Amino acid sequence: MTIRTQKEIVSRVWALRANRGDIFGFREEVLLEALDLDDTRQIITPRDPEAWTPRVDHETYARDYLRFPIGKVLDHRGNSASRSVDKLSELAWLLGRDDIVAGMDHAGYPMYGAPKVTAFADGFGWPLLDDLDGDDRLALARMAEGQQCDPQGCERGCAD
Repeated sequence: MTIRTQKEIVSRVWALRANRGDIFGFREEVLLEALDLDDTRQIITPRDPEAWTPRVDHETYARDYLRFPIGKVLDHRGNSASRSVDKLSELAWLLGRDDIVAGMDHAGYPMYGAPKVTAFADGFGWPLLDDLDGDDRLALARMAEGQQCDPQGCERGCAD
């Protein structure tokens, strides 16, 4: 998988800052971890330049990180789910997968972002439900379709 160039990443950070597209900095966090020290210095001054180590394997990070937003969706964690979906979208962009970013944008955000998380996993061809027990698997599949997690009604906050 081809990662974006350092120049593209720096430009993206400046664009996010200019249009306030990342108020809490979660997207920027993903991007900064992809920069080498010299390019990072164009944006911030690392506290300890000697310790700066950019992330190298972004695909593995994205694959491992996917578990986190799934948990937030299943736990009905609105703000946390939103932030984690933002990070997934930025990881897709970073990995050069504009098709996945577009799919996530198109998916909308019902049910704590479950359709966006599903679009991310499906776009990469990664299994989404393998690690889940039967109840969570059913709940996530329903939520990805924009339905309540439980067909009998949800006590945690789902709404049709």
